[in-house]
Amino acid sequence: MKAEIGRSLSEFWEARTPREKTILMWGGFALGLLLVYLVLWAPAYEGRARLRDTLPTMQRQLATMTAQANDARSLAPAAEGVMPTGAALRDALTKSLGDNGMQPTQVQVIGAAVQIQLKNASFPNWTAWLDDARKQFKVQVSEAHVTALKPDGQVDLTASLQPAGAK
Repeated sequence: MKAEIGRSLSEFWEARTPREKTILMWGGFALGLLLVYLVLWAPAYEGRARLRDTLPTMQRQLATMTAQANDARSLAPAAEGVMPTGAALRDALTKSLGDNGMQPTQVQVIGAAVQIQLKNASFPNWTAWLDDARKQFKVQVSEAHVTALKPDGQVDLTASLQPAGAK
């Protein structure tokens, strides 16, 4: 196949007069320059101009984002220290239990703790919820009474949760 193409090009070239050969060579050279300009030079030149125009805006955005990230880092410890207490903790725990498909029979504030009573609750769901509540609301179990029921994994329970820093 290659030999056939080479032979065809050679026959074509040999059939040309010196003037036609000169015109074809200069035309090929001009076409090559045009391709180099269109494929390499023009996109690079336009991209450079576009970057020159957008770079200051991007630098300002970077400075703003860096300042915001520094603010967020400095505020993170303060946000970690905020723990709901009393009625706010009771309401948050009640909503969280409802969101996780557990309906408490009673939720009440007793001193610094919130006492939760559940009847016929799934123990695996309870422990998963308790782990999430511990992380989200920064509470700890101060007292718990759990009674196993006949169906496997079902329990009646009463638990008192208090803010993690409280004694």
